[in-house]
Amino acid sequence: MADTTAIEWADATFNPWMGCEPVGPGCDHCYAKRWVERFGDDFRRRQRTSAANWRQPLAWDAKHSAFFADHGRRRRVFCASLADVFDNKVPPEWRRDLFDLIELTPNLDWLLLTKRIGNVREMVRKAKSGDWLAGRSNVWLGATVVNQDEADRDIPKLLAVPARKRFLSIEPMLGSVDLGLQCDNWSDDIVMDPETGAYECCKACDYTGVGNDIDWVIAGGESGPHARPMHPDWARGLRDQCEAAGVPFLFKQWGEWLPDAPPCGTPENAPLEWIGANHYAIRVGKKSAGRLLDGRTHDGFPEATT
Repeated sequence: MADTTAIEWADATFNPWMGCEPVGPGCDHCYAKRWVERFGDDFRRRQRTSAANWRQPLAWDAKHSAFFADHGRRRRVFCASLADVFDNKVPPEWRRDLFDLIELTPNLDWLLLTKRIGNVREMVRKAKSGDWLAGRSNVWLGATVVNQDEADRDIPKLLAVPARKRFLSIEPMLGSVDLGLQCDNWSDDIVMDPETGAYECCKACDYTGVGNDIDWVIAGGESGPHARPMHPDWARGLRDQCEAAGVPFLFKQWGEWLPDAPPCGTPENAPLEWIGANHYAIRVGKKSAGRLLDGRTHDGFPEATT
């Protein structure tokens, strides 16, 4: 859809189709819905994009040498920024065509981010034989979770899908989230997996600790006219969990609201909201709020695939 993008964690976006519908609280103020409906289209009506648009990834793949020379890695393509690849109401043949396109573009890293992670394994099986994702080094599979309930429900589903890289997008972040990156049963009783030789902290981990299986965490606040503020401690908690577990962390944005604003001395008539525990947020707009967390940017990425 675009050779470049302002999205901090991708180089380009590609929409094989457009349209979706709400599946959770993170969808309440969907930017994609606003974008599509500006042009008078019904966002609930799935629309396949043009053949010309479908040829764009082939052109990017053909120019991969120049991109690699500049960046030292493959181009990251966020797929379906205005839709969901694993939407139940999308014709299965569209998804099959997309997977064929991914096979034809091995020099692109495809970032498939979904709010319907429970659909992935069966939909992939129907489109391709076997565990197709497990064999695709250029596909990163991501799940969007926005609060603890969604994390508890969907992280196990993400981990159950064989994939070369898995990531989480916690945007808009609507509450504190414990990802379970650290084992609560940690002790000196280190255990070795007899099959792989890998060490885990205890038998309860069963050699599948989340910290070993989540490759990347993205987080950010909400933007748009009805954006909800994000408490700074939610972002700090994620950052600290990722740092302790050695998981790359990318803080994308505060969104419309900047936290820790003083209740006095704010611009006249500026929206100010109490967010708890002596924290206020002032609505300054996405650009002014920026993406500094405790004075610095966090631009963690997983190691480039080969």
